[in-house]
Amino acid sequence: MLSFTRKGGVAHLSGMRFARQRAHSRRVLDPVVATMWRARPSQSALIAILLSGCVPAGNAVPQDAGSRPQPPQGAVASPASAPTAPIAPAAEAMRVPFEDDFEHAGTAAVRVATDGGDGAPTAPLVLEPGPDWIPTVPGIWHIEAGRLCGEHARNHGLWLNRVLPVNARIDFDAVSQSPDGDIKAEYWGDGRSSATALSYTNATSYLTIFGGWHNKFHVLARINEHGNDRQEITVDPNSDDPREKPAVAGQSYHFRVERSDGKTIKWWVNGNEMFSWTDTIPLAGVGHDHFGFNDWDVKLCFDNLKVVPLP
Repeated sequence: MLSFTRKGGVAHLSGMRFARQRAHSRRVLDPVVATMWRARPSQSALIAILLSGCVPAGNAVPQDAGSRPQPPQGAVASPASAPTAPIAPAAEAMRVPFEDDFEHAGTAAVRVATDGGDGAPTAPLVLEPGPDWIPTVPGIWHIEAGRLCGEHARNHGLWLNRVLPVNARIDFDAVSQSPDGDIKAEYWGDGRSSATALSYTNATSYLTIFGGWHNKFHVLARINEHGNDRQEITVDPNSDDPREKPAVAGQSYHFRVERSDGKTIKWWVNGNEMFSWTDTIPLAGVGHDHFGFNDWDVKLCFDNLKVVPLP
């Protein structure tokens, strides 16, 4: 309970004190202090809370080009919270495996460019992913040579139109066309959200980022890819550990992410276990029940997706 005392002309509040400074400051503070002195304990606590609300809090805005901000020495990072936007009603989780090799025709989107002569199109039709997929922004994701590809998405991903159970195994192949790497996917998100600012600090999912930040880190993150609680491996091209190798442009990688106990996220790349991380506040249930592909800027292509529900 908050308490208030005076000693030697100095006001003490729960171990904190307000010292005399200038006559003007004393005239402003003393009426409030006197009110708290006369008030009952419960009233004093209320006034103290109102006073503390007048102190502005600072904000540091993380950027997508760089490593995570470091906490003060000895600080313990608390899990980030998901956005409070409305979520869709609960739907039945998938019970049978889902596969997509992206060899299907998809949905054709007509391009309007012409050659300036007879009006014939100068570019082929763009094949959209189709009804199994939910784009957060149209026109970014398309099917190209039997693969799902996206570029310059700026964290506006593509969600699978299936409800994940709490436990599932997700396999797919991925390739980056850039030496920057930066292969990204989301797991157990809300199935409709995307970045609302430059930095993707308000995801609804777990994220894997292979070769992120210009191929400097491999990261498993929860909600905030810049968060102090993210799991990361520093890339070292000279390392003998295959987990520390950078993402190579044009090379296909096989990803597997699995949760089988409701709380532990495991991630493998080409059979090498990158992380096995237990979340004390697991993302599960409505609002955390979809899988999606994502991208920042480089061109990425994905293939051979298989999602298997687990008990």
